[in-house]
Amino acid sequence: MPPLPAPRHTLPDDIQSLVVGTLLVALSVSLLKSAGLVTGQIAGLSLVGAYASGIGFGPVFFLLNLPFYWLGYRRMGKAFVLKTFAAVALLSVFSELLPHVLQIGPVHPLAASLLAGVTAGAGLLALFRHGASLGGVGIMALWLQESRGIRAGWVQLGFDAVVFALAFAVIPPLTVLWSMAGAAALNVIIATNHRRDRYIAR
Repeated sequence: MPPLPAPRHTLPDDIQSLVVGTLLVALSVSLLKSAGLVTGQIAGLSLVGAYASGIGFGPVFFLLNLPFYWLGYRRMGKAFVLKTFAAVALLSVFSELLPHVLQIGPVHPLAASLLAGVTAGAGLLALFRHGASLGGVGIMALWLQESRGIRAGWVQLGFDAVVFALAFAVIPPLTVLWSMAGAAALNVIIATNHRRDRYIAR
């Protein structure tokens, strides 16, 4: 069966995707923070940095992404970088604002981890399918998928291993193990749903 034709998105399509996708990932961050968990990718590294320094997730996440925009511009194009910058900025803002309007009560760490993985996976798919990412590892993962055929989810899984190794230094080992379950769920969602033969955004 030949691949499906690539959909063309309008500007309103892209805007709603950026807003909805980043809101879902911001909700994921809130779930993780409510249980003291981490995740993978730059978001996970930002959580580790936030826990270790006491600085908010939003500012740390925004700053860690800055070095990756040049790679995105060179490899993925101007439109991709502009959308990604907007998505990173939106997530940085939403993750700081959401706790003021949504209070999450006690949640079992495994439930929080898996729910965070599912919501983040859905949010990232929305961004990927509209030619954006959340920067950092997402830029490298999408570039490797488009240029080398290596699925984005597996690239991110490798980076996650490094993040979790660092997480052992700042949070309890059992909490890291709970966190891994959510990261695995997220990466399986990306690896099985973001495929060239199913859906390629333009």
